[in-house]
Amino acid sequence: MSAQLNEQLVNAPASAQETELARQSSRLLAACIGSGPTARLRVIDADGEIEVPVAALRMLVDILDNMASGNAVSLMPIHAELTTQQAADFLNVSRPYVVGLLERGELLHHKVGTHRRVYLRDLLAYKNAQIAQSKARLNELAREAQDLDFY
Repeated sequence: MSAQLNEQLVNAPASAQETELARQSSRLLAACIGSGPTARLRVIDADGEIEVPVAALRMLVDILDNMASGNAVSLMPIHAELTTQQAADFLNVSRPYVVGLLERGELLHHKVGTHRRVYLRDLLAYKNAQIAQSKARLNELAREAQDLDFY
């Protein structure tokens, strides 16, 4: 099954029955996940067992939780290359804003021909740095408010 087809299937809205099944499955799977590096699944329709990394099962629990909440989910490899528009959509900003980040060197990128591309890993690093910076600023403001007895 191609990545494009998988994306279309995952982004389709879930029915009420699928939402409830996802909710129940998520709870049951989360309760069964062990603490080791792998887990074994028994597939009823087949005769064998499947050994799966526990990290993959945790991702499946997250997918089911989101599906139960009515959220669309997309999976993307960390080394995926995004266009400037895709990067802007991910950051929830305009494409010209992302282009400015690239030109100022605030966000790493590379060129494919004349087109700019951003690796997902670099986009995640940028976003995490921005979140950390925002938290630090909020903590500083809260500290100043306490010092001034505003809090």
